[in-house]
Amino acid sequence: MTRKKWPWVAGGIAVVIAFATVTDAEEDVSVADNASILAAVATTPTATTPTVTTPADVSEPSLQLFVAPESDGGSRVEGALAQLNSLEVKGRAPKTGYDRDLFGQSWTDDVDVEGGHNGCDTRNDILKRDLVDIVYKPGSNNCAVQSGTLHDPYTGSTIAFTRGKSTSSAVQIDHVVALSDAWQKGAQQLDTRTRWNFANDPRNLRAVDGSANQQKSDGDAATWLPPNKAFRCDYVSAQVEVKAAYHLWVTRAERDAIERVLTNCDGAPAPAPAPAPAPAATTQAVPPPAPVVEQAPVMQGAPVQDAVTGPFANCAAARAAGAAPVYAGSPGYSPKLDRDGDGVGCEG
Repeated sequence: MTRKKWPWVAGGIAVVIAFATVTDAEEDVSVADNASILAAVATTPTATTPTVTTPADVSEPSLQLFVAPESDGGSRVEGALAQLNSLEVKGRAPKTGYDRDLFGQSWTDDVDVEGGHNGCDTRNDILKRDLVDIVYKPGSNNCAVQSGTLHDPYTGSTIAFTRGKSTSSAVQIDHVVALSDAWQKGAQQLDTRTRWNFANDPRNLRAVDGSANQQKSDGDAATWLPPNKAFRCDYVSAQVEVKAAYHLWVTRAERDAIERVLTNCDGAPAPAPAPAPAPAATTQAVPPPAPVVEQAPVMQGAPVQDAVTGPFANCAAARAAGAAPVYAGSPGYSPKLDRDGDGVGCEG
C-alpha cells in the first residue's frame, strides 16, 4: 500500500514546483494573470530560449485590437476641438471617497474594452503595443514582456526595458486621464463596471518613462504637460477623447490649457477673420457732440481692478472691484480665493 501512494505524492510535488515557478513573477502580475499563465503552461511546450518578436512579426489577434495614436492632422485637431467644446465645464469635486480599488483590480483582463478577455493582463497588452524589439518570458504564451525598447512619447528618450522587481518601474503605464482626476470630474457617478473599463481602456493608456509618470501624478492639462512638446497635441487629444467617451467634465483652467495646445497644432483651423468695418455715412448730418459729463471721483480706498498690484484680501473685495471670478495668472488672484483648486477664484 505504501509503494502505491508514492506516484501520487510525486505528482503533487511536481504540481507545486510548477506553480511556484510560474508565480515567480514581478509585482505587476495579478493572481488572475498567474492563473491564465498556468493554463497556458499546460497547453504550451516549455520554451528553452526566449521568443523574440518585432512589430512585423506580431500576428496575435489581441495585438490587432490596438491602434497607435494618430499623427497630428487637421481632421484630428478639429475633431478634438469640437469634442472639447462639447465637454461640461465646472469645478473639481472633492476627492472624498476615492480609492484605487474602486477602479477594479490593477490591470485586470476582465473588462469589456479592447484587449479584455484575451488571456493577457492590460499592462502587458500595452507594453506589447508600445514597445519594439520585444522578448517574451518563456512559457507565458507570448503574454509577459521580458524586455524591449520604448521610444518614450513623454520625454522623447529611448528606454531599454527589462522585466524585474528593480527594473520594471523604468517603464510605467500611465493613465492619460488620471484615475483620481476622473474621480473628481464625474467618475464618482459611473457604475463599477464602467470604472473598470475606464482604468483598462487602451485609449487612456500609454507606456511611458517612469520618472515622467511620477512627476505627472494625478495632474490634468492645466498642471502638467509632457516635456516633449511634439507629443502634446496627441496627449491632450487623447484626454479629450477619453473624457468625452466617459462623460467626464473639465475645469475652466484645464479646458483653456487644452485649447491653447490644440490651437497651436499642425492642422488647427485658422482664426476667423475680423469683420470688416461698416462704411461711414456720407449723407446724414453729423449730430452735435454730447456734453461732457464729469465722472464721479473714485472713493478713497475703493479697489480698482486696473490698479491691483497684489491679491485681493477676500472674495468680497474681488466682487466689489468687479473682478470676480478671478482667474489664475490675473491681477488679484491667490490660491486662498480658489477653494476647489481649478484655477478660478471667487466663482461661486
